Amino acid sequence: MNSRERLITVLKGEIPDHVPVSPDISQMIPIRRTGLPYWDIYLYQRIPKWKAYIDSVKYFGFDSLMDGFANIQFEELGEFYNPWTEVIVHKDQLKIITQKYRTEKNEKVWEPLVSVYHRDNPPSWDVHPHLVKLPLIPDRYEPVEDVSQWPTGEALLKWVKEEMGNHGLVGVTCGTSIVLKNSEMVYDFYDNPDKYYKKRDELIEYYEKRLHKLMSLEHKPDFIGTGGSGSLIFQTPEIFRELALPIVKRVAKLCKQYNIPSHVHSCGPQKEMVKMLAEETELTVIDPLEIPPMGDCNLKELKKLYGDKIVLKGNLHTTEVMLRGSVQDVTDACKRAIDDAAEGGKFILSTGDQCGRDTPDENLFAMIETAKTYGRY
Repeated sequence: MNSRERLITVLKGEIPDHVPVSPDISQMIPIRRTGLPYWDIYLYQRIPKWKAYIDSVKYFGFDSLMDGFANIQFEELGEFYNPWTEVIVHKDQLKIITQKYRTEKNEKVWEPLVSVYHRDNPPSWDVHPHLVKLPLIPDRYEPVEDVSQWPTGEALLKWVKEEMGNHGLVGVTCGTSIVLKNSEMVYDFYDNPDKYYKKRDELIEYYEKRLHKLMSLEHKPDFIGTGGSGSLIFQTPEIFRELALPIVKRVAKLCKQYNIPSHVHSCGPQKEMVKMLAEETELTVIDPLEIPPMGDCNLKELKKLYGDKIVLKGNLHTTEVMLRGSVQDVTDACKRAIDDAAEGGKFILSTGDQCGRDTPDENLFAMIETAKTYGRY
């Protein structure tokens, strides 16, 4: 089997030739491998993030369940509209800082936060200017020049799928598992709950339209991503049930009707979320099922409780095992995860959320080799 066939087989609940292996290398490792400063990818877009990622998939040779890298937007859904202009307010050898403004009544209105694009790391978003010793309103700035333009919409999806080929599946985002994203929103929810119930219902309507649009394309995604990082960080399980679960439930139901897999990625605590999504929705696959201290998941326990209802994807520790561990540590951890969750199928060997930038290549190769040689159902 090739990677595409292997993943499709598992997502159908069937048994492939061996356990698929899909480490979350996300963005740090692929961009490191380009040899370019991180700001060249994130800010100037010299190479699309998805292209750097697929190049790394081919280099390491794993089964890619690629979620959310291709930013597919539709003008008819109002997704192209962006009133903000991003400009550079500071740059030096280690960082470029940008701020956004929009024009109202011939005057500039500045966003109160800035973005810090680092040379050797992903950006820091939503930073208060005072933390980087800048004024709230810049006294000077310059345009972001030479930003590369790449296709959008279906043309982009077609291109991404062609680049991926048989190395994996390409997912497109439609839906979310997180509505409250910060402490201010949590306080506001308790003061103004009706505001957020209305927002939930509006999001359901919007994502229904977006999913129907995606499924009307000639070049369709291979699966739908409907998650959100840290869903149970600012949302308690009770809040998740009230605000986010109905969104995921509706998207997953429509995906089932369209016969397309649905996927939730949500780093951090996830145990209660797995229970709800496995028992109350038609979701296909969930990751990264992180262990403490980042998360609260026990892979063996989750397999026993929900392994017949949902595909589990996880969950090697990204720092203690993948970043700091030896090849033998990685091999041993892979074997434990396979022993804990592979029986009967519906398991994809993966890591916790995003392997660190300096994760040794040999550790990733060891993970992939162990899946191939040990990962028999």
